[in-house]
Amino acid sequence: MNQMMNLKQRLMSLDKDIRVAVIGIGSMGKGLVYQIHATPGMSPVAIADIHIKRAIDCARWLQLEYDIVDTVADLNYAIQRGRLAITDNGELLASSNLVHVMIESSNAVLQGAVHAMRAISNHQHVVMMNFEADLMYGPLLLRAAQDEGVVYTCADGDKPTAIKKLVDEIKLCGFDLVMAGNIKNFQDRYSTPDKIAFEADMRGLDHSMCSYFADGTKLCVEMAVLANAINGRTAVPGMIGQRGCSIHDVFKQYDFDKLWDGKRPLVDYMLGVEPKGGVFVIGHTNDKFQQATLGWFPPDIGPGPYYLFYRPYYLGHIEAMQCVAEAYLENTARLQPAHGMKTNVFAYAKHDLKKGDVLDGKGGSHCYGLIENMEDNMSSPGLPVLISNNLKLKRDIAKDERIRLEDVEYDPNEKSFSLYFEACGIYAPENIKRQEPAIDVTYQFV
Repeated sequence: MNQMMNLKQRLMSLDKDIRVAVIGIGSMGKGLVYQIHATPGMSPVAIADIHIKRAIDCARWLQLEYDIVDTVADLNYAIQRGRLAITDNGELLASSNLVHVMIESSNAVLQGAVHAMRAISNHQHVVMMNFEADLMYGPLLLRAAQDEGVVYTCADGDKPTAIKKLVDEIKLCGFDLVMAGNIKNFQDRYSTPDKIAFEADMRGLDHSMCSYFADGTKLCVEMAVLANAINGRTAVPGMIGQRGCSIHDVFKQYDFDKLWDGKRPLVDYMLGVEPKGGVFVIGHTNDKFQQATLGWFPPDIGPGPYYLFYRPYYLGHIEAMQCVAEAYLENTARLQPAHGMKTNVFAYAKHDLKKGDVLDGKGGSHCYGLIENMEDNMSSPGLPVLISNNLKLKRDIAKDERIRLEDVEYDPNEKSFSLYFEACGIYAPENIKRQEPAIDVTYQFV
């Protein structure tokens, strides 16, 4: 709490506000702009969305004076005059040297990474609310940020970063990290945009996006991003995902003596348990004094030597500003792919597919994604589900069968694939800083 109060005091004592730009003004992006506007010491100075009306509506909602711009010069002029710059071109925002922090909140995978790389090259700190772009290209973006001397981090307010806060807390207390866990309310691997349409309409969500959540692909992406930050692994493709009534059932459902190798933490999830929307971690200690002390607390913390720590909520845009402030004021990051690409999420067939069928990507009708360890993926590389859209199958694929790279027609030199292969070559923290890229990464992205 003292740390948070100190951060707030530092924000309030700034001579000039932190200038923050947001790309992607969907429901999350709109909330981010609101929170920036509401946070002392920060100002939203530029926003972008391919549907420019969303950005205009957001500005009017917040009663902000704005200019619609289509050049960097005009964008900078608007910022200098204290007006909100609005555009449908995210690369303009990322090209301004007047922006201190750029938040990428679109759902574009490759283009989200392009925005981040351009922002880094213009010495902007980058906060990613786009976990898909981070999963596919994060190691390259982190290396570029380190070379430029700016912060690259995933955003507070979503489950991977909420889990990471718990991880940091138990490590500070001296526990070994055994499992970093998510909680999912509902899952249907075979959800499709048509099947989920009624539910999506009730919630005001895009059908494909809702299907992406329901079929478990989004969950796997979130946990893969986390695994790449903590040197984690999955016990099986897609994780185990045991069902239960309460998060405390975790000790009945998982045999940690068998699952944990004593070194690398697992990423996994519980399905249908309370608290809905929460996150958890499992810590370990063999220290007898600590075990005795923990015995004073309610028994549902765990039987020892494994102990449960959980957080019953995450708050989206409402708690997203801490990492923005820490990036600018302290040059620190909440969560980043510090260990390279340890995991990714690969495509599996939702139904029997035929040679010549064209895949429709994440949240579509044809495939779902499962997290896998990259070290288990070397002999027969899978097709990353996040770059599977519009690819034609070269053979029949049975329902629930893994789709391999060699099963689809793709161009390895196409940017989404070439940069993915480049990102795969970065494995350890020291390599992120010192390894020379095989290609001109900045040129390729920008």
